[in-house]
Amino acid sequence: MKRTLYLVFIALLFAAACKKSSTADNNQIETGTPATTLPAGTKQGVTFLNNGTSAIITLYAPLKTSVVVLGDFNNWQSTAAYQMKLAADGNTWWVQIDNLNPDTEYAYQFLVDGNLKVADPYCEKILDPVNDAGIDAATYPGLKAYPTGKTTGDVSVMQANQPVYNWKYTSFTRPEKNNLVIYELLIRDFTTVHSYAGALEKLDYLKNLGINAIELMPVAEFDENINWGYTPNFAFAPDKYYGTKTALQHFIDECHGKGIAVIMDIVLNHAYGKSPMVQLYFDQTAQKTTASNPWFNTDATHIYNVGYDFNHESAATKSYSKNVMKHWMEQYKIDGFRFDLAKGFTQRKTTTDAALSAYDASRVAIWKEYNNYIKSIDANNFYVILEDFVAADEEKVLADEGMMLWNNLNYTMNQATMGYWSTDSDFSWAFYTNHGFSKSESIVNYAESHDEERLNYKNITYGNASGSYVIKGNLAASLKREELAAAFLFSIPGPKMIWQFGELGYDISIDYNGRLGLKPVHWEYFDDTNRKALYTAYAKFINLKKNNSIFNSASSAHSLDGAVKYIKLTEGSNVVVVVGNFDVVSHNAAIDFGSAGTWIDAAGGNVTLASATYQAVLAPGEYHVFSKVALK
Repeated sequence: MKRTLYLVFIALLFAAACKKSSTADNNQIETGTPATTLPAGTKQGVTFLNNGTSAIITLYAPLKTSVVVLGDFNNWQSTAAYQMKLAADGNTWWVQIDNLNPDTEYAYQFLVDGNLKVADPYCEKILDPVNDAGIDAATYPGLKAYPTGKTTGDVSVMQANQPVYNWKYTSFTRPEKNNLVIYELLIRDFTTVHSYAGALEKLDYLKNLGINAIELMPVAEFDENINWGYTPNFAFAPDKYYGTKTALQHFIDECHGKGIAVIMDIVLNHAYGKSPMVQLYFDQTAQKTTASNPWFNTDATHIYNVGYDFNHESAATKSYSKNVMKHWMEQYKIDGFRFDLAKGFTQRKTTTDAALSAYDASRVAIWKEYNNYIKSIDANNFYVILEDFVAADEEKVLADEGMMLWNNLNYTMNQATMGYWSTDSDFSWAFYTNHGFSKSESIVNYAESHDEERLNYKNITYGNASGSYVIKGNLAASLKREELAAAFLFSIPGPKMIWQFGELGYDISIDYNGRLGLKPVHWEYFDDTNRKALYTAYAKFINLKKNNSIFNSASSAHSLDGAVKYIKLTEGSNVVVVVGNFDVVSHNAAIDFGSAGTWIDAAGGNVTLASATYQAVLAPGEYHVFSKVALK
């Protein structure tokens, strides 16, 4: 009996010694870490403490067995001292790092389950071992070097005392939705230096044009450098190819100083393969996200998806998306979001556009929830614009909630500018009443966006002709056709959008150098007499729209299906009639103006009518903007 007790005692001592030895070994990584309490005030990503000398780093990673943080602070070594603890929710890993210098940038990653290295999905800056080499020092001064030889893949960067931008214009009043004239802009192709600083130098050009909002194509970290931005990976980090965080903040601030709102094109339908959230739950054999992924569908639910498809019915995805929105609203004072591929926010599986576009109650609920969340942060006329293109009954519900819908007029307007008026040139879909909407502010009309062929490229390449009137190959004539279309576009009630350099008749194909490839930057266009005339006409139409409330009148009539098209707006004692001939031959116009008398032409001159009917022979491309009372 004594011998048995002695053996048991020895065994217990041995087990205790083994446990003590394991605890003392700093290189021993345990799995199945027991749940702990996440410190109060901790947020997703990095939370700095003690004046920046300590940081709590978190990672949302359900079902994982171990996570270790690697970085500059531990020479990229996996040790028990940097093993992350599992919070009581069973999903969130966290660790506190001490003895940090608040003024130092620290690179770091997560080592998950001993074999996968990923960056922090909530980080505000990454270092890329491949693409950072293509970022010049003038665009991003003092970029931290990648820790070559110490790790692989993208790494996160954290710093307690980041450079702080001091905002100058803190009382900016956003333009009313009805009066928005948006300029869609790709930083990469707007100036040869492809930076916020370069775009900043052109703000007076845009202000003189009359635009009052800039819509930036996606600026959050995306694949490679030469990209449109619709391949996102780190939604909280501005892409370094365009400049620093403070450079972007400075650009937005200076826009506000000139009365220009800034709208961010945001991509939350999908992410690409460098996203940590994709990598954390990914089947390398099938090249798909796994069924256990908290954010993504294994297979996309719709035909338009690219990358990996977010599941917006998932609580994890909703939380992440809301955090992304809040971040840009608060850190960058963004005035609005244009949500890319908004119709893709659905879990209903479809294989055709018609099925995808049909009314979807779940999609409506998702957009209402996101819209209400945005309002809870900023209810001061913040713009929520959806690239939706769904059924009219669904769009009406969204419009009634205050959201704005993209409205593509590219094909029909281009048919008209090319002179092919008899085939699909009716752009009456531009009128909100034809959508069943109650407010004109609900649709953002445009003839060009980043996604469509440039109007003037098609004018010059395919334009119609009759006798001596030739559009094809004729720059002067093709630009006048652009002017004709602009007179109509800006006279239609509601917000408008133009694509960069459309006001100069940019005529380089969207497919030049590949659809997503670099496009030539032609600022010398502004020195060309004919192109400058188009810019001047745009400025005139834009300012007429902004300065005269009749261009937002709820009382309107139009006829846009013939060669001679017109729009008639009425407000009080004033009437505006825009009339133009979109054919390549002359046409008789006979239009009821409503009253006789003298009518003032904003394009120059006036006309006196003996009766209420305007009758004239309009030459090809001829247009007028008549009003009963002089416009401002």
